Amino acid sequence: MADALFDGLADMEPGTVWLVGAGPGDPGLLTLHAANAIRQADVIVYDALVNAGCLKLARSDAVLEYAGKRGGKPSAKQRDISLRLVDLARDGKRVLRLKGGDPFVFGRGGEEALTLTEHNVPFRVVPGITAGIGGLAYAGIPVTHREVNHSVTFLTGHDSNGIVPDRIDWHSVANGSPVIVMYMAMKHIALITEQLIDAGRKPDEPMAVVCNATTEQQQVLETTLEWAERDLVVAGLSPPAIVVVGEVVSLRRTLDWLNTNEINPLRDVAE
Repeated sequence: MADALFDGLADMEPGTVWLVGAGPGDPGLLTLHAANAIRQADVIVYDALVNAGCLKLARSDAVLEYAGKRGGKPSAKQRDISLRLVDLARDGKRVLRLKGGDPFVFGRGGEEALTLTEHNVPFRVVPGITAGIGGLAYAGIPVTHREVNHSVTFLTGHDSNGIVPDRIDWHSVANGSPVIVMYMAMKHIALITEQLIDAGRKPDEPMAVVCNATTEQQQVLETTLEWAERDLVVAGLSPPAIVVVGEVVSLRRTLDWLNTNEINPLRDVAE
């Protein structure tokens, strides 16, 4: 019965690379194309954010290569990873590049695809559920709600050099998007919240930080723009995390279907 699920799906050909999104964490959020790729691959080059449960679908003789990629921690250089994919494909392997979330949403999948194209290596892209949508859904926070917002902005909190991207127009983001979803933003949360408030966002606007989204270790901190930096320090949270700003955060009071324990750092009575 299980094998029937994969009937009619594509076969991985030797000498090809599949860039596959594994979703935000919960193995149940793998797509059928992703699961099908894991079952067939000779070599799986996977990121730090790929849940170990996803790798259990691999063949017993498949080679698993860890590629790291965690912000602020020692990890392989992106160029080296991309060229490793080329070498494996040229060796005739069925190569799976397994990435957390979606490979084309702040996942550097585009860079890897360009390298494969440069070296004439055939590839396929399998989208995954990105953490900025799936992770927030597991926290009971919809990224859109017609009574709250008709647009949403996704941005990253740091660039390839580990600093806040200088090409983000914070004034436009603050004034043009009712809901802002941020990847990799915890390290620079003080600067980011300051930028948003200076650009016109209300200091008491709801904000949430979802750590280890969709996994058993999921934690949710509800705070505000002005309290975010201090609350994160008190809570002692660490990445990976998704940050969301906007009134949709308030919907969590009734939509927290997973009943994740909320973290409420103690605050001074006198502000």
